[in-house]
Amino acid sequence: MEGYFEVHGVGALRLVPLTTDALTIGRAPGNELTVDSKLVSRLHALVERFPSGWTIRDLGSTNGTTVNGLPLREARLLRDGDRVGVGPARLLFHAPGQLSGTRTVGMEAPPPPPPLTRREQELVGVLCRPYVEGGVAFPEPPGVRALATALGVSESAVKKHLTNLYDKFGLVTNNERRRSRLAGEAVRRGAVGV
Repeated sequence: MEGYFEVHGVGALRLVPLTTDALTIGRAPGNELTVDSKLVSRLHALVERFPSGWTIRDLGSTNGTTVNGLPLREARLLRDGDRVGVGPARLLFHAPGQLSGTRTVGMEAPPPPPPLTRREQELVGVLCRPYVEGGVAFPEPPGVRALATALGVSESAVKKHLTNLYDKFGLVTNNERRRSRLAGEAVRRGAVGV
């Protein structure tokens, strides 16, 4: 197992494995780690895998997130044994085999981007602009309305193109972060210039 959380304080002890590159924590049933409490926001925190390890960040929750008893103000690298507080839940992070130092990891070249129509290329360009231009640590892609305005098309046309792009880039999950993942994947695979 690459990493997991022990979940304490909300019912029986349970283990939640980190099997994907991102894990959402919150009250809504669609989260990978659900904490059923009014003290927890619907989408409370995000745990993501990076080459350096797992990070956690609070997503603007009402009651905040703590790591080892300290309020989480920005994204933070998790270490084996860190204690994360989300409402009444106490999450104990485990990363078996985590090294104390850094290591060099070889990375495969990403696959080339899928063939895109002219309109899809324009949409990807506008969608990825916050990632390409930089300036913000964790940029959010524009919403459907902003994309439609920038491209001079209807919101339904943008939604149709986004659906096609999700399929082309192999993003089959249907969650709130899908546009962000599409933008990240488009940049990673070279569908837009960095």
